[in-house]
Amino acid sequence: MGEAGGSTVVELADRLWRAEVERTPIEPITDLRPDLIVEEAYAIQAYNVRRRVTEGRLIRGRRLGRTNRPRQHVLGVDEPNFGVLLDDMFVEEGELIRVEQLLQPRVVATMAFVMATDLGGPGLTVADALTAVAGVLPAIEVVDSRIADWRVRLADTVADNASAGRVVLGGRLTPVTAVDLRLVGVLLHRNGSPIESAAGAAARGNPARGIAWVAGELSTSGRGLRRGDIVLAGPLHRLVPVRPNDHFQVEFAHLGSVTAQFSDGEAAA
Repeated sequence: MGEAGGSTVVELADRLWRAEVERTPIEPITDLRPDLIVEEAYAIQAYNVRRRVTEGRLIRGRRLGRTNRPRQHVLGVDEPNFGVLLDDMFVEEGELIRVEQLLQPRVVATMAFVMATDLGGPGLTVADALTAVAGVLPAIEVVDSRIADWRVRLADTVADNASAGRVVLGGRLTPVTAVDLRLVGVLLHRNGSPIESAAGAAARGNPARGIAWVAGELSTSGRGLRRGDIVLAGPLHRLVPVRPNDHFQVEFAHLGSVTAQFSDGEAAA
């Protein structure tokens, strides 16, 4: 596999793998490989995803990152990135999310789209995406970085599976034809206090744009999105650091609500 500056894709993937297994953040891999390009970063991501699949995990969908325009400007990029959602990342609403199993968790509200049909090919539009979607769910995403202190450049984030961590989905599936996703308001509470608000338009102007984008990107490798896939449309506000025993509630206009409860941080007996 690719190599530059003495560190191969496999070696860099191993560093991220060990960081997660040992729950010890590492220095940015771009410190070792300043010339690391995004294509190589996706190869690192794919290598570790294949390891997880070999261990018995199932691919359930994709998460989008860097969908917020100001954040894209800071990074000097003009498109989002994506990571892979695996079956063990999903936590049922009401179940404790184990803080001790994560490294540097942060919470964000997002919309989760459930695909009704396969979607792929070049030149996809928002209309194509909406036609292929069964509906949208309110969601809380727990993003987590294997890079120390979240000191990530674009290639670090991509290689680290776009900082995927955990997902909690609400129980109410709303047809996308029933709402204007751009105007859907959202309010995040932590331990009963409102701390963040946003609207769907924070995700690239329309959350459905991300579905069309990622389906097109996946099509270049012959896959596309598939019926039943879940796509997280991207953060709608800043990432909120998690503390032990935190309780979060997200209320979406027209879509319902979802909650996430975190453990006290003590390892289970």
